[in-house]
Amino acid sequence: MSQRESASDLIKRVTTSTLQAVAHRRDLSVTYAQSDGTRSDNAVQLPSPPRQLTPREITRLRGKADASALWFRHHDSDLHKNYMPRSREARQVYEAIEQERVEAIGSRRLKGVAENLEALLVERCQEFAGAESREDVPLADAMALLVREKLGAPIPPSGKMMLDHWRSWLEERVKPQLNNLDHIIDDQEAFAKTVHDMLDALELSADDEDIDDLEDEQQQGDQSAEEEQGDSEDGEEDSDGATMSEGTETEAEGDIDDSALGMDEEMMADGEEPAGPTDGETDIQNTGLSGGPPYHAYTTANDEVVDAHALCEPMELDRLRLQLDQQLAQLHGVVSRLANRLQRRLLAKQNRSWEFDLEEGILDVARLPRIIIDPLYPLSFKVETETDFRDTVVTLLIDNSGSMRGRPITVAAMSADILARTLERCNVKVEILGFTTCAWKGGKAREKWVADGKPDSPGRLNDLRHIIYKAADSPWRRSRKNLGLMLREGLLKENIDGEALLWAHNRLIARPEQRRILMVISDGAPVDDATLSTNPGNYLEAHLRHIIDWIENNSPVNLTAIGIGHDVTRYYRRAVTISDAEELGGTMLQNLTELFDETTSAPQRRRRSA
Repeated sequence: MSQRESASDLIKRVTTSTLQAVAHRRDLSVTYAQSDGTRSDNAVQLPSPPRQLTPREITRLRGKADASALWFRHHDSDLHKNYMPRSREARQVYEAIEQERVEAIGSRRLKGVAENLEALLVERCQEFAGAESREDVPLADAMALLVREKLGAPIPPSGKMMLDHWRSWLEERVKPQLNNLDHIIDDQEAFAKTVHDMLDALELSADDEDIDDLEDEQQQGDQSAEEEQGDSEDGEEDSDGATMSEGTETEAEGDIDDSALGMDEEMMADGEEPAGPTDGETDIQNTGLSGGPPYHAYTTANDEVVDAHALCEPMELDRLRLQLDQQLAQLHGVVSRLANRLQRRLLAKQNRSWEFDLEEGILDVARLPRIIIDPLYPLSFKVETETDFRDTVVTLLIDNSGSMRGRPITVAAMSADILARTLERCNVKVEILGFTTCAWKGGKAREKWVADGKPDSPGRLNDLRHIIYKAADSPWRRSRKNLGLMLREGLLKENIDGEALLWAHNRLIARPEQRRILMVISDGAPVDDATLSTNPGNYLEAHLRHIIDWIENNSPVNLTAIGIGHDVTRYYRRAVTISDAEELGGTMLQNLTELFDETTSAPQRRRRSA
């Protein structure tokens, strides 16, 4: 170690060399950043070691490096892609099990690597210490632990507690395949085929053939819709609507269940069943949002609009907020500078200024010495100007889906926290909302559909959970603890973006402010396996596109979106895509700055009498 080489640089250099050696890849590019680690075909990114190195941090870094090294050493990416499922939850399980396979191979051959991976697993399992049921433990994590156990690797006590919520249910379905995994651990193709058999047994493989069938049905349905449209146009001449097309009847039936999309949040909080549309009160299919694809919910009885603090015990909420504050300390420098820059720009727009050297107005006494020097110099006047900085409210709508788990949701919570404080100092109100579902793969809505005999075209088959982390009229100091809830394991599930976007939009429309800004933060397209397995493959996406199009073209709300690792520009007219969650804070602030610049009116001159 040279005198100029710091302990952090030494750790990076040694870790890089070890990773390349274990992976047998000297050409592998290794970088370090404030993230939990990503990898591609020729590169891997590891979390940057902190300045204050502790044994725990070193072990954590080594564990992540070893996990990536074994992936490159014992994993064929082309073969892996050939067997990749199309369902999101199935992909998560598939990749988690493959990671366990390569780690099991490496752990058997390298004792030090096994110890590092075990320490990393202990830390990961601690995040689920408060899990009380299966819903609090993602299926992919439970399957990974069960496979790890069957491959002979140790599981920490916290991991066993996680697995106990799922064990009997999983072993009842996949025990034969699990018992076979150890014999084919070195054959990735045979291993992948067995994992697919497990996905079939878990009913997670309604993806490849079923999705293709759904796409064919969707295309056929589109053709039929075009033919029916021509027939319905002819039938519109009948004033009684006797020739209404079959597609229109389906849409009308969907209106009754879909009336919850525009309902008041207080009704949903009280658990009331929304009534169907009446003559003076119609839902989105019969108002300015009409003309879009048919969309409805099978039932809205179990949908929730809930305050964040109601989903967590006070002591746990304090712990989660402390965890968020510790993360904020690492991000504080960069984002705080950007926040201060935004604050200065906003305050500058609210400040008054003066125009000088005018022929009328208020006498500018600062220019009087020029009259003494040159009596023929004309008097100089000034006029005060004031920028019309309208009242503004900003809503942050954050995707709380399972794919946001880890660093993305942590950075989203930190950025929302900093932004709320910044805009509050500038007298700009901020509302922070989140959206997810109450359960994986459908909840009580799907259970009701099954009990009703599985009727065709059921529509949305999951129970919505819309979360209010901070209301617009609530000061930041009262809501700060709520933001920690985003870090709670088990909260993040599916994402149904269209209805969440409409919910946030309707809350904004009810606000009295003149300028309304809605910023959506997401990392993917809308996905709910229960809904997509029983409806056309683009059912949720088509609804989202329709809602976005209506807001962008008919609403006074300024809509913008930020995609984390996902191209949202194909949905939103104003959108930015970032590849790393670390860019989120700066991108949010830059986006808002541009919006304020565009929507601020030109200066207006106001004269005051002398």
